[in-house]
Amino acid sequence: MSRSDVTEGSVSAVFPTVREVLALDPVRHGAPRVVAGDAGLDRPVRWVHVAEVPDIATLLGGGELVLTTGIGLPGDDAGLRAFIGDLADVGVSGLVVELGRRYVSGVPRVMVAAAERRGLPLVELRRATPFVRITEAVHALIVDAQLTELRATEEIHQRFNDLSVEGADAAEVIRQAAELSGCPVVLENLSRQVLGYDPAGESAELLLDSWEQHSRRIRPAGRTAYDPDSGWLVTAVGARGQDWGRLLLRWPASGDVPSAQSSEPIAGPPTRLTILIERAASTLALGRLIRRDAEGLERQIHRTLLTALLDHSRPVDEVALRAKALGVVLDRRHLVGVMVRHRAEDPGGEGGPEAAQARLRDLSEAVGQTLREAKLTGLASAVDDNSVGVLLALTDPAAEDRALSAFASALRRVRLDSGAGRATSGADPSRTPTGADASRSGRAPAAPRSAAAPEPFAADPHRVAGPGAVIVAAGSGVGSLREARRSLVEARQIAEAARQDRRDLPIFRLPHVGLAGLLHLLRDEPRLQTFVERELGALLEYDARHPREQLLDTLRAYLEQGRNKTAGAAAAHLSRPAFYERLARIARILDVDLDSVEATLSLHVALLALKAVRTP
Repeated sequence: MSRSDVTEGSVSAVFPTVREVLALDPVRHGAPRVVAGDAGLDRPVRWVHVAEVPDIATLLGGGELVLTTGIGLPGDDAGLRAFIGDLADVGVSGLVVELGRRYVSGVPRVMVAAAERRGLPLVELRRATPFVRITEAVHALIVDAQLTELRATEEIHQRFNDLSVEGADAAEVIRQAAELSGCPVVLENLSRQVLGYDPAGESAELLLDSWEQHSRRIRPAGRTAYDPDSGWLVTAVGARGQDWGRLLLRWPASGDVPSAQSSEPIAGPPTRLTILIERAASTLALGRLIRRDAEGLERQIHRTLLTALLDHSRPVDEVALRAKALGVVLDRRHLVGVMVRHRAEDPGGEGGPEAAQARLRDLSEAVGQTLREAKLTGLASAVDDNSVGVLLALTDPAAEDRALSAFASALRRVRLDSGAGRATSGADPSRTPTGADASRSGRAPAAPRSAAAPEPFAADPHRVAGPGAVIVAAGSGVGSLREARRSLVEARQIAEAARQDRRDLPIFRLPHVGLAGLLHLLRDEPRLQTFVERELGALLEYDARHPREQLLDTLRAYLEQGRNKTAGAAAAHLSRPAFYERLARIARILDVDLDSVEATLSLHVALLALKAVRTP
C-alpha cells in the first residue's frame, strides 16, 4: 500500500470530518454557516490551524481546518482567489472565517465563488468565538479516536496471536477477520479460485458470482494494497518467501465504491484493517505449516518418522534407530514408497472436517491391517489430510512386484471385509459399518475372504473406478534410507495424478502418469500457477472484461485441432472469417505468433495446466 493510501485510510477512520467539527459545542457557539463547498463537509480534519497571513498554504501539509478572522487576507479579488486556490491545492479540509473584525456582514462573494468552484468548504462564524476552545475540542476528539483505534489494533493482534497458538483452521481465521472488520473476506489461490470466505452477513452468492473474472480485475499496486476501483483491500498469503494465495477484504463493506469520475478522493480503509488483513494472512500462512494429529502413540511415531523422511526434519540415522525400536528394520533393506488415498475427496457423500478425518483414520487402520495380513514390514501412517503413506522394507529387491501385488490384494480384501470397498459396486459405504464400528455396535464383521478367492480387479483391471475406490500408488524402489524420500514423494505425486485416471488399476506406477496427470499433481504449485498467469493472464483478463467473447475457448479449439484453422472453426461453431479474426485478436493480446510451434506448445501446456488448477 502506498503512503498516500495509508494516510488517507487513517484519516478516514481516526479523524473527525468537517461536518462533525461544526457540530461541536464551541463551534456551534459561533453560529456557523456553510456558504460554499458543502459537498466537501465529509472531508476528514487532521488538525486545526489558526492563520492570519495570506501565504499560510506553504506551511500546511493537507487535512487541516484553517481558522482565521481575515485581518491578514488580501484586499483585492485576485489575491483572495489565489489564497483559496493555494489552500485547495495543498489539500486543506476547510476554511472557517470569523466575522466581525475584517468582514462584518459576510465573507466576500469572490471568496465564496472561488471556494465553491474548488469544492473547498467555507464556513462563516457569525458570533465571536475563542479559537482556542475550538482547537481544544477538535484535538481532544482526535486523541480519543486515536486511542479507540489503538485499542482496536491491540485486539486484532491479541485475537490472531490466540488463533496462531491454537492452530485454528483457515475457516476460523477468515471468520474472525470478517467479524473484527465487519467486511466480507475471501481467501483465494494464485489461480483466483476461492479457498474460503465469509460474507459478513451479505449474500454469499452475490459475493462469489463470477469470482475469477471479478478477481482478475482487482489489481492493487503492492504486496498489501487497496484497489479503489473495486473497493478491495488485498494482501499476499505465503510463508518462507513462497506466496500461495491472496486474502481480500471488501471496503466499504456495502460494496458502494465511489465513482472513478467523482472529484472527491476515494478514501481507503482505516490502517487497522490493513493491520488486520496482514495479521490474518500471517496466521493463515502459519496454520498451513502446522499439522496436528490425534492418533495413537505408535501411529504418531510412524507418522513422525515418515514426515521426517519427507521433510528432512531428522537425520536418517535417527529415523532408522527409532524405526528399529518399533520392530521395523530399515537399514540394508530395499525400500518402496507407497501412497494410499481415496479417489474422491468425499467418497461417502458426507462432507465436513470430522467426516474427512474419520475416513482418513479408517483408511489408515485398513492399511496397517493390510501390512499385517500381507506379512509385510514397513512404516504406515497418514501423512497429510488425504493420504496414508507406507514405506515398505523388503529383504530382496527382486520381490518388489510380488510384495506390491500382495499389498494391493490384501488392502482390497481388508476394505471389502470392513464394508468400505462395497462403494465401488454402488453401495452406500456410510451404511456399512467398518470392523471397528461393527464391534462397537455388537455386529460381527464380515467373514474374511479366502486367499484363493478371485480379486475384484482380476477379471477387468481397466474398468472405471467407483465413487468409493482408493488409489494405491508406488514409487520406484531404492536401496538406502537416504533415498527413501524420493520414492515416497514419487508415490504421492503418482497418487495425486491418478485421480484423473478413471482406470481401476491395482497399483499405479510412474509409467501410468501422462502430461495431464503430471500437471494435475502440480496444480497447487505456485510456479505452475505463475506459468499459467504469464502465458494466459492477458487473455483471461480480456475475457473477464468481455464475457461474451471467451477467446480462451477459441484458442483451445485451435490448439486441440492441431492448429488446423478449418477444423478449429468447426469445433468452435464459428465461420472461418470470424475464427480467423479471433485468432488474430488473440495473437495481439498475447503478443505471440500462433504459427510458431514452440509458442503454441507453450500455450497448449498452459491451457492443460489451467484445466488442472481449476479441477478439484
